Amino acid sequence: MPGRIEITLIGIGGIGCALAPFLARYLHSERKGTGEEVRITLVDGDAFESKNAGRQSFEALGNKAKVKATELAPSFPDLSFRAIPEFVTADNLTHVIRPGDLVFLAVDNHATRRLVSRRCEELSDVVLISGGNDFTDGNVQVYIRQDGRDITLPLTRFHPEIAEPKDKSPAEMSCEELAATAAPQLLFMNLTVASAMLNAFYAWRSARLRYGEVYLDIVEGKAQPVARVPSDGASDERRSA
Repeated sequence: MPGRIEITLIGIGGIGCALAPFLARYLHSERKGTGEEVRITLVDGDAFESKNAGRQSFEALGNKAKVKATELAPSFPDLSFRAIPEFVTADNLTHVIRPGDLVFLAVDNHATRRLVSRRCEELSDVVLISGGNDFTDGNVQVYIRQDGRDITLPLTRFHPEIAEPKDKSPAEMSCEELAATAAPQLLFMNLTVASAMLNAFYAWRSARLRYGEVYLDIVEGKAQPVARVPSDGASDERRSA
C-alpha cells in the first residue's frame, strides 16, 4: 500500500517562502508514481509585513503559516496542507514535531534551533533539515535518527552558538525586540539555502545522502559538504564539493 509522509516546515520567512512551493510541486509530481499520502504543516507565529516583500512572497497580509497554506492548497489539491500559526515553544513542540516527521527548519535564531534539535534527539525516527544564512553565506544541517540511533549528528554538536544560544526565540520577544533584532537578508542567499535544503531532502529520499552539513557562500561560489556522522569510525573532515 502507498505510504504516508508527514512534513513540517517551521519558519515561513525568506527561506521558507522559497522552499514551500517547490517542495509541494516536487511531491505533487512524485505522488503520481508513488501514490503516497502527503501532509505539509506550515508553522510560524509571525505576520507578513509588506516591507519584506523584496524576499518574501505572500498574496495577502496576515499570519504567514495561514496565508501560505491557503495559497498552496488550490495549486496542489492532492496534497494536504495545515497551518499552525504559532512560534515553536517548549510547550507546543511535542505537538508540532512527532515521531516519523520530516522537519524543515527555516528560522533565524539559535534558540529555536536548539529547541528543535533537542526535540528530535528524543525521537526514534525523524529527519531534520535546518537552513540558515547571513547576508551572502550560510549553511544547511541534516540530523537523522533511525531506529533510535543517530545517523548524522544533532545541530548542537559542532555549533556552540546553537548549543548555548545567546539570543531568544521569537516567542520570548516583544514586537519591538523582533524589529530590532531583524538582520538584513539577501533574496539570493535565501534561495540558495532553500535549494540546498531541498537537495538534501532529495539525497536522503533517494538513499544517497553522504553529508550532515554543507557550508554555502554565493560570492565565492562555494558549497562545502561535511560528513557529520557519529564517532564510530567515520571522518568528520570537510570534503570539497
